[in-house]
Amino acid sequence: AQKLLYTTYHSILLGICMRYGKSKAEAEDILQMGMLRIFKNIDSYSGKGSFEGWMKRIIVNVAIDNYRKNSKYYYHEDIDEINGEPFLASDIPNNLEVEDILKTIHELPPGYRMVFNLFAIEGYSHKEIANILEISENTSKTQLLKARKSLRKKLISLNRMPQKTSVRNEE
Repeated sequence: AQKLLYTTYHSILLGICMRYGKSKAEAEDILQMGMLRIFKNIDSYSGKGSFEGWMKRIIVNVAIDNYRKNSKYYYHEDIDEINGEPFLASDIPNNLEVEDILKTIHELPPGYRMVFNLFAIEGYSHKEIANILEISENTSKTQLLKARKSLRKKLISLNRMPQKTSVRNEE
């Protein structure tokens, strides 16, 4: 039963782990720790809400615990700010793939990525994020702002890169 549960939800839960981990190896570690916690606490699932949602919440909590445990090892790099340049939606490429967006999010420094994921994707408030990560609400807000500016800058730079073209040999 555990193997079936693991294989059924592996890709969905690994996708969540990839958003929080700094590498695929770390994401896989988070998934393994999360699955162990799911198996250990499966009897605590009350049947209220979806089972998948319950598992996702556990995976996010494991990712947060992993971040807290390892945050002293992360190097916090300063990201250049956009120097007052106006942002236009037309600056963002319209042919972005999900993989491009996830890759761009993954390039954020760990603190920015964690706050961005919790706020923009998981729907936590700054107060909740502050309590979870043991930071101030203002730090959460600042990190989200810096994450958004960095993402915007990186997405704009994708638009300035030469577009991939496919060459067909028609005979």
